Amino acid sequence: MKFEKPSAPVAPQPPEGCLVVAIRVPVRIVVLVLVVPVRVVWDAVVVGGRFLWRTVLRPVGRALFVWPVVALWRYAVVPGAKALGWLVKVLVLVPAVWLYRTVLTPVGHALDWSARRIGDGLAWVYARVLTPVGHACAWVVGGVAAAVAWLGRYALVVPAGWLYAWVLAPVGRAVARCGRGLLWLARAVGTGVGVVLYWTARILLVLPAVALWRWVLAPVGRVLAVVGREVWDALGHAWRIAGHISLAVGRALVTLFRWIFVAPVSWVYRTVLTPVGHVVRDLVLRPAAEAARGAGRVVRQALTAARESARQARADFRRMVFGEPAQPRPVERREPMGDGTRTLGRSTTVLTKD
Repeated sequence: MKFEKPSAPVAPQPPEGCLVVAIRVPVRIVVLVLVVPVRVVWDAVVVGGRFLWRTVLRPVGRALFVWPVVALWRYAVVPGAKALGWLVKVLVLVPAVWLYRTVLTPVGHALDWSARRIGDGLAWVYARVLTPVGHACAWVVGGVAAAVAWLGRYALVVPAGWLYAWVLAPVGRAVARCGRGLLWLARAVGTGVGVVLYWTARILLVLPAVALWRWVLAPVGRVLAVVGREVWDALGHAWRIAGHISLAVGRALVTLFRWIFVAPVSWVYRTVLTPVGHVVRDLVLRPAAEAARGAGRVVRQALTAARESARQARADFRRMVFGEPAQPRPVERREPMGDGTRTLGRSTTVLTKD
């Protein structure tokens, strides 16, 4: 048993008044009349732009920008970068490595040894000289500080405490009580003035502004919102309807072009040009091609025979003038046979020949 998925609840449409209905139909009619030519022109411009982009702008852009950049990268930037890398390696890296290995490393070792020796000397001076002197100075400074602290306590701190406890504290309490009284008085006066200003501003500014907003601006804004919403909806509907009209007009123009131009040309090509082409091919072009091939074969055979005759005539003239050429004597490349055969008991070389 299949259970159907419950559909989402549809949001209820807000009720529409007579003003909305009275504005909607005229606005949509006017907007449709104004938008249809714009949509037709827009679709024509889009189709023309796509055709222009595919046939002109994209090939021209590739020829003017992409291919030069690729060629520049392949034949200029990459070889230049390789040459620059080789120069950097030869002129910078190799000398730098040699300098580091042969100069900086020994100098660094020497400086490290010197720094260690100097550090050991400074440590000895700190431990044997500066530390005792510092301890002595600290003892002296501690004594002086203790004396100064005792004098400061009984010369400054004790009198200052007595002055604060018996003079400054009572005077401060009296001043604080006077300040709190003045603050309460100022707060009371400020509250009264604020209440008066509040009710004055409320009566003179707030109530008229609220009345203006409630009885003038809000109704006018609602009317303008309704008109704007209807105009926007009318523009959307008109644009969609104009798209369907433009599509229908385009299809009609394409069909008309096909009937007027493409179909007659296709019919002429199929029924007239193709049979005529076949007849011309079978009766004229093929026999002409066969004849041309036969003539070519005859000419090639005649040229071959003429070249052979000329070669034979040159050979006969050379034999008549210079005689027969000397024939090369055959060279025996194997071991001699019969009595001249080399064995273990005799020698057939020139020096040891019997």
